[in-house]
Formats: sequence, C-alpha cells, structure tokens
Amino acid sequence: MEKRVVRYGKEHKLETRRRIVETAGRRFKRDGIDGSGVATLMKDAGLTNGAFYAHFESKEDLVATAVSEQLREQREWLDSIAPGRAGIEQMVREYLSPEHRDNPEGGCPSAALLDEITRCADPTKQAYTDSVLAFIDDIAARLAPHDPASARVKVLSVYASLVGTLQLSRALADRKLADDILEQGVRNALMALDSAAH
Repeated sequence: MEKRVVRYGKEHKLETRRRIVETAGRRFKRDGIDGSGVATLMKDAGLTNGAFYAHFESKEDLVATAVSEQLREQREWLDSIAPGRAGIEQMVREYLSPEHRDNPEGGCPSAALLDEITRCADPTKQAYTDSVLAFIDDIAARLAPHDPASARVKVLSVYASLVGTLQLSRALADRKLADDILEQGVRNALMALDSAAH
C-alpha cells in the first residue's frame, strides 16, 4: 500500500509561522525568554517540536522575529492614534496605564523583555534596535515633522523612561504607589516630549 504524503502550501506555512510568532511573543512577555522552552512554545501554537525547525533556525531566531513583529504592531497602533499633541498624550497615557501594566503578555516587548534582550546574541539585539528605532522615528516625525532627526534622541530617552516606569510599576507590591508612579510618569513624559517638539 502506497503511503500518501500530505504537502502543505505556502499559505499554510506562512499561517503556521505567524501562529508560532504570535503565541511565542505572548509567552516570552509572560514567562520571559529563558523561561520559555521550544517545547512549550510549540505546544502553545498547537504544533510538535519537529515543526519548529521548518520555520526557524533557532530559538534566538524566533526571539528576534517575535520581538520585531511586536514592535511592528506597536507602529501600527501608533498609526491608529490621532495626529498632533492629542495623539502623543493618548499614546503616553495608554502606555502608562494600569491596564498595560497588568497585562504584560499583551503589551510592549521592551517593558517585558529588555533585560533579557541585553543578554541575547548580536543578531537579536540588531533586530530589536532596528525595530525600536523605526518606532521611535515614527514618534519623532509626529513631534518634529520638519526635522524628525532633531527629536530622535529625546524621543528615545522618553521611551526609555516610559519602559522603566512601566517596569517599576509592575514590580511594586504597593498598588497605590504603583498607580502614582504611572501618573507621574505620564506627566514627566509629556513635559519632555513637549520640549522636544520645540
């Protein structure tokens, strides 16, 4: 009896890869990169371990892809926000919201993974750098449309402040203090961004 081999088309492979990246991104942000083994990641995606290497060279390759994809989604989110100062304030308030703080797996990869990304190999750091700078440049273009390069370092510094504020708020056991930190972070970020726009 002849055994039939089922071959999946390109669309199926792309959909499977997308599912792996999406579920891995959530798992990494929830449990950390080191706390997420390939077996767990593939189980989350509803696939076998063997399927992993049809899509990625290594776990590090998946990390770089997942983080880049999530930062691309942040850029899309930015596109949906109103233009001008009102949009910048909306972005900052959503970023430093209790909802974002309390949902790391659905939030920013920088706030959830920055300490682990620093220990990743250079290609992963480069993928992160390229993706985060594209996001920063989009914000700088909103703040200083005639000279976005002039606002780049300031925006990157404010982004670092937002990430650190969110991380600290997540780490505090005192909920009131954690909320106060977020609100002060909003005021600090808006003041800094307003100065970058001038």
